Amino acid sequence: MTLVAVVSDYLLHPFYPQFFELRFGITDPKNVGYYFAAICFMIMIAFPFWAYISRRVSELKILVYTQAIAGILALYCFYTTSYINFWIISLIMVIFKGSYLLVYPYILKIITKQEHPSTIGLLSVVVHLGGILGAVIGGITVDYIDPRSIFLIMAAGDFIQMSMSAYLLQNKRYTTNIIAPETKAKIKKTAVISKGFILKLGVITLILYFSDFLIRPFFSLYWESLSQYKTKLISGTIYAIPGFVALIALWINNKRKSNGHKGIINALFIGTFGLCLQGIPFELSIVIGRIIYGWAIFQGVVKFDILLFELSTPSSYAIDYSKIHFFQNLGVLLASLNVGIIVDNFGLQIPFIVALIGFIITLLLYFFAFKFTTQKQLIKT
Repeated sequence: MTLVAVVSDYLLHPFYPQFFELRFGITDPKNVGYYFAAICFMIMIAFPFWAYISRRVSELKILVYTQAIAGILALYCFYTTSYINFWIISLIMVIFKGSYLLVYPYILKIITKQEHPSTIGLLSVVVHLGGILGAVIGGITVDYIDPRSIFLIMAAGDFIQMSMSAYLLQNKRYTTNIIAPETKAKIKKTAVISKGFILKLGVITLILYFSDFLIRPFFSLYWESLSQYKTKLISGTIYAIPGFVALIALWINNKRKSNGHKGIINALFIGTFGLCLQGIPFELSIVIGRIIYGWAIFQGVVKFDILLFELSTPSSYAIDYSKIHFFQNLGVLLASLNVGIIVDNFGLQIPFIVALIGFIITLLLYFFAFKFTTQKQLIKT
């Protein structure tokens, strides 16, 4: 279900500038940024709402109805020729589509904490794999079929999720209301840093996601501006390189013993190097940079999620994750609002420099908010 959801979600991610130009004749990069920002805002307000509803209604029951509505609205986006109507309906669609995020905390709620690292890694790879498939399918659709057909694929994805949710609820072989027992924290440092951890993690991941998403909306244009390979399929594939790397990273992680959230600092260091290489306007440098960056962003995102669920409890997973997700989407929102202005005024290369600064700030904040604080407390005790 997560794979299907992410594929339909990522179909347009690398191609918003091209989509608006081909479909509505809109070429102003600021309009692309504003639309992407509006999507992020809708997710920010929608997911906490669905998380609150999930305390009273089971996640799968919610998905049956929300994905059905999202599919119907996606069909409307396929047929409409009005730019204004497209904006309004597609944003309403995102509110209902965003309920699929409930699947993540739901899965972690029905397993033990010992299984979290491998499961979070697996789910992260599913997201990356969905990004790969979405980018490739989106590129083929924009290049060789019709950009608006993307919304037919989106609708199909929504109806598949609706059907799978209904199947899981009605099939007696599956117990869909099980919750893994909560375990008491055994490590002193957890109690030390758990106070206010949502705010700390929220601010840190806000900057991380701001930096990560700042390089996304115009990456395909950046590649096409300097490469001799200018098809949407090729640019979509280069865009999706981090997803391929995530598959390798998951395989390596599963071969070795999990060390929880340790390694965040290393991941952020490697990520800064990958960003530097991508900012060099040379094809080979960009490809190598995407590979290195893909490894770093996979490890960093997974370990930040592990840290969140280490400090949270099963009964609070959905609410705590929705709060962190709010901060993360605020970072994406800020990136979306500014990336069009940055590109319009300074060019396609500057987002990588700004993202690099963001990674350095993230690294410093994490060190002083968690690593340094925890080490100091352990010395005292």
